Amino acid sequence: MPRHYRIVSLPGEGIGPEVVDATLAVLQQVAQLHSFTVAVEYGWLGQPAVQRFGRAFPQETARQCEGCDGIVLGAVTQGLLEIRQHFNLFINLRPVRPTPCLFPASALKSERLAGVDILFVRELASGIYFGESGRGNDSGSGYGYHTMRYADAEIRRIAKAALNQAQQRRHKLTVAHKENALPQIPWTALVHEEARDFPNILVEPMLADNLAMQLILKPQQFDVVLAGNLFGDILSDIGGALTGSIGLLGSASLNGQGFGLYEPIHGTAPDIAGKGIANPLGAIASIVLMLQQWGETTAAQQILDTQETLLSQGYCTADLCSQRSQTQVTTQEFTDLFLENLRQNNS
Repeated sequence: MPRHYRIVSLPGEGIGPEVVDATLAVLQQVAQLHSFTVAVEYGWLGQPAVQRFGRAFPQETARQCEGCDGIVLGAVTQGLLEIRQHFNLFINLRPVRPTPCLFPASALKSERLAGVDILFVRELASGIYFGESGRGNDSGSGYGYHTMRYADAEIRRIAKAALNQAQQRRHKLTVAHKENALPQIPWTALVHEEARDFPNILVEPMLADNLAMQLILKPQQFDVVLAGNLFGDILSDIGGALTGSIGLLGSASLNGQGFGLYEPIHGTAPDIAGKGIANPLGAIASIVLMLQQWGETTAAQQILDTQETLLSQGYCTADLCSQRSQTQVTTQEFTDLFLENLRQNNS
């Protein structure tokens, strides 16, 4: 039976449109090769939405995304918190898996990278980014404040999501916390309570600052890392140091029903926008997560295999080229090579 999907593309700002164009070309190619179809609608988020509708996340975009099978986002400076909250996208998945041919691009020694395979599970719809905030004045001195607030139920639901991920992987869950300074937000106790239903999962609480250090000293020790919104944002970016470039990293933001928004984690990078040197692999990694969420695992694996082939052949964008044996290519050239390899090696 034919399989049909509808997605909404939000190219956004900076290098967002460049990497989204590359990603959608790859998506349509694997769809053709694996006998499913993807209808793409284009919408607005961030500055393009402000210019068109006066709001970073307009109702028009919300309505357009309702009922679709996934949202593909490039990069924006505004509107992200609103769209996450609107669709209750509280599960953020950020896989980090360095590839051996890029070990020289990492700041770490190769022996520390061998076998590293980490999945960061970040709580995405609560915490300090959504807490009460503002400016005030106390005795003539101005001050600002942001409030970190977590309901126990919010911690429990993301804990269940992380435990389920660990169940499908190597059965270890590291919980980032800062309970020595933030004792009223009991991540450790609540995760342990939820873990009673997962007796084969080893749960290891770790202070967030120590965890950051351990990610550099011995990243092989980690399987799934669970963190709140702020700590997850910071800790998962260390993945860029492990893989060699933050331009390689993608993410999936899901709600409890499995509906998702898929985006690279690199941001808008306005300094390189329009120069043809943006790395599309973070955005491509994001649609791999989308295809896996849909159950299109063969198509997802072919994309991963193609990426490995091209990188091992020495093709790379500017952020990755550190050796004379590598061939630096533009965003479009890398995309063309990707499409050609997909066609030649259709499994």
